[in-house]
Amino acid sequence: DVQLQASGGGSVQAGSSLRLSCAASGFTFDDYHIGWFRQAPGKDREWVSSIDDSGDIKLNRYSVEGRFTISRDNAKSTVYLEMNNLKPEDTAVYYCAFMSAPWRWTRIASRYDYWGQGTQVTVSS
Repeated sequence: DVQLQASGGGSVQAGSSLRLSCAASGFTFDDYHIGWFRQAPGKDREWVSSIDDSGDIKLNRYSVEGRFTISRDNAKSTVYLEMNNLKPEDTAVYYCAFMSAPWRWTRIASRYDYWGQGTQVTVSS
């Protein structure tokens, strides 16, 4: 069975860092694009970052500014999201998601096949 386990969230103060992980099993990890999404209460789901099957990295405007980085370890079937200089507006449930590589990569959440259960990130001021 497909299993996705997101972890690494927590409650931190603004300016601190967290490293989220998502460990996967039950499918061919190397053949999937990976995205990180987040959803805050009362807000739409937001794409955060992605890394495709070849390792090409894509970032949203916040990550482009230098706060977040994404990486994948195919040997461990794990994807990471390094979040630095966290802000209260980063508070959300963070989800890892996987999209089959034969399709063109997209940041549209509905195109992803598998989703982790999410991990809560809470940033206080």
